[in-house]
Amino acid sequence: MKTINKLLLIALSILTYSCDDILEEDISDNTVQLISPTENTTIESNVVNFKWSSLKGADKYRIQIYEDEILLLDSLTASTNLTLPLETGSYSWSVRGENYAYESLYSSNSNFSTVIPDDLTNQKVVLSSPENNKFFNHINIPLVWELLANATTYNLKIVNATTGLEVYAKPDLTVKSLTLDLTSLEEGSYEWQLTAKNDESETKKYASRKFNIDTTIPNQPKNTSPTDDFKQTSNLNITFTWSIATDIGISKSPVSYIVEFANDSDFNTNVQTQNSNSTTLQKTFTATGIYYWRVRAIDGAGNVGTNSAAFKFTLN
Repeated sequence: MKTINKLLLIALSILTYSCDDILEEDISDNTVQLISPTENTTIESNVVNFKWSSLKGADKYRIQIYEDEILLLDSLTASTNLTLPLETGSYSWSVRGENYAYESLYSSNSNFSTVIPDDLTNQKVVLSSPENNKFFNHINIPLVWELLANATTYNLKIVNATTGLEVYAKPDLTVKSLTLDLTSLEEGSYEWQLTAKNDESETKKYASRKFNIDTTIPNQPKNTSPTDDFKQTSNLNITFTWSIATDIGISKSPVSYIVEFANDSDFNTNVQTQNSNSTTLQKTFTATGIYYWRVRAIDGAGNVGTNSAAFKFTLN
């Protein structure tokens, strides 16, 4: 009996740990190795590229950057590098690895300094918006960047990210924003590239981000469950599911769904709306009566599809 009790205690103690804790590798005694910038480096640029080695068992990395012992950045990333704009000053940085259950030790702080020179060669324009890989359903896209000290003009190019062909160019800009004035732009992925220059120098590398044009309306969903004229007792959870055909557009932005419920088939009475990122939604109704439900798709570019056919269900 004592043996059985001991085994039960062991089993219970194991169950107190989640499956993720058991499966994740323990990295708590490990350390991430920093690559650059190295100790006491002086960087002559307005941007700094932080690099570190990958750590076995780590899914993400937390980077901390200090300026004069004041925390400037605390960021989590899945990558092993990060590029940031920094003003002239003295900094230190460190990184640790993380997974679902464990955190590694922080690396030793590495100190470095930055100096922004008059020469633009090793500098880079900082892009503000739109965010990288954003989707649009129109072509009048506003592009915004930060002015670079000592730069007098900027050169802008738009290239097709698939073919590499240039589709738009605007040289010698003296502003920090521009709304594209193209008459047409096909669906697809594009990259905007920006360089800065003055009379003596020009940025060697262009700053770039991608954007996507998606003008294809999402397909009309088809209600799957519950079926039309479904009957059920109230106060029970109902799972609503639907299907949707594959997007035929060139640029496919993420699709989400708007599910509507009402007491009439025209959706004018007691309309309730819920959002879903998948083709399923769970909902509980407390009041008895006749209900109707329908769903429509909306994509990341803002295109809105047609509502599905309204299905009726009755709660007793």
